[in-house]
Amino acid sequence: MKTILDHIIANKQEEVKLLRQNNSIASFIQQPLFSQPTRSLKQRLSEHEFGIIAEIKRKSPSGGVISPNLNPSELAIEYEEQGAITISVLTDHAYFGGSIADLLQVRSVSNLPLLRKEFIIDELQLFESKAAGADAILLIAAVLEKQQAHHLTIVAKSLGLEVVFEIHTLHELEKLNDEVDIIAVNNRDLAAQQTSLEHSFVLAPYLPNFAPAITASGIKTIAELDALKVAGYKGALIGESILREQHLAQLTLAV
Repeated sequence: MKTILDHIIANKQEEVKLLRQNNSIASFIQQPLFSQPTRSLKQRLSEHEFGIIAEIKRKSPSGGVISPNLNPSELAIEYEEQGAITISVLTDHAYFGGSIADLLQVRSVSNLPLLRKEFIIDELQLFESKAAGADAILLIAAVLEKQQAHHLTIVAKSLGLEVVFEIHTLHELEKLNDEVDIIAVNNRDLAAQQTSLEHSFVLAPYLPNFAPAITASGIKTIAELDALKVAGYKGALIGESILREQHLAQLTLAV
């Protein structure tokens, strides 16, 4: 039986086919933002004891409709004012309601490092990311083979993009390579769409030291942030709870 993740990746493969039909590496290189220097999310993490990466998204398979009428530019400005160290922009449209246009809008108003949150399976998506103003991209272990993940990491780094490598299980650490910039532990099982913070606490002792680690999904309270910080995480990626509860300023003051 196919999971929601299977459907997402099948849809993404079709999207990539269209992307290749309508664009080329050369066409992305010619875009104005492609030649601009990138900002370092890893550096931002090193400058803070603990930082919050605030996410922009309209909906999700697990959370349903979250904020369908959000304005990416206005939200990005608000996030920066309230203390986020960087902004994550979810660009998948079919399942999360985002677009590459959202990333471009945020880039036009924010000087923070921008993480493109996307299901990246093809190197052309990396060129697209750079051309749209991304500073970092997400690679998800659950949807990539080890060699594929390594190849995409090398291409991303050659473009000046930082790589956030997402894992959910101990087994997925085997796909990690030492060129990634940041390790993200996702507390949500992308296939089952179930979330538990316990994943971050269980995996923390096994994470390598060559890259800072952040935790993502299911984080709602100051107490949870404190516990995750004690466990060794340098930051937390939070979207749904901020968008629903409007408590980013409270969280950033606490950490």
